[in-house]
Parts: sequence; structure tokens; C-alpha cells
Amino acid sequence: MADGTPWRDLAAGARVVVRRRLDAAEAAAAQAEGRGSVWTDVIGVVLSVDDAGLTLRTDAPRDPSPREIRVEGPTIEAAKQIPPRTVRRAR
Repeated sequence: MADGTPWRDLAAGARVVVRRRLDAAEAAAAQAEGRGSVWTDVIGVVLSVDDAGLTLRTDAPRDPSPREIRVEGPTIEAAKQIPPRTVRRAR
């Protein structure tokens, strides 16, 4: 963690939130839509970690179709483990 890359310590199977920098095209689209942000958050389950970044399966509460995404290390601003998703039970 001393090298500024605590995401490298995340374990496969952990549920995480990762804040990443948008690439130029994504940032331009955000500006055009009036969002103006250069960051986005990704909630997912870690599938793998390597020197170049993370592979996640998305796991946001409002994401009806999880997908596998790659987050490159240099774009990661912050990453932390979060609790498992709450399972809602019918009444």
C-alpha cells in the first residue's frame, strides 16, 4: 500500500467500490450532458487483480444485468471493500 495502490490488496470475491478517472471521450460526454465530472464510481465484485488493474463484475443495486468490466490501474483514484449486498426478503 505504500506505493499508493491499495487496490492491489483487494481479494477476488470482495465487493468493492472503485472511483476511477473518466477517459477523454467519457469526460467530454459527461460535460455535454451537463454532469461535468471527471470521475465515476463502479460497484462490483473483484474477479481478478493484476499489476495493470482490476477486473470486476458489476454489482450495483440498480444494475439489472451485471457485466464484466476492466478498470486500469492508472485510472483508479480510490478503492475500498464494502459489505455484501443486502438480500431483500418478501413479506
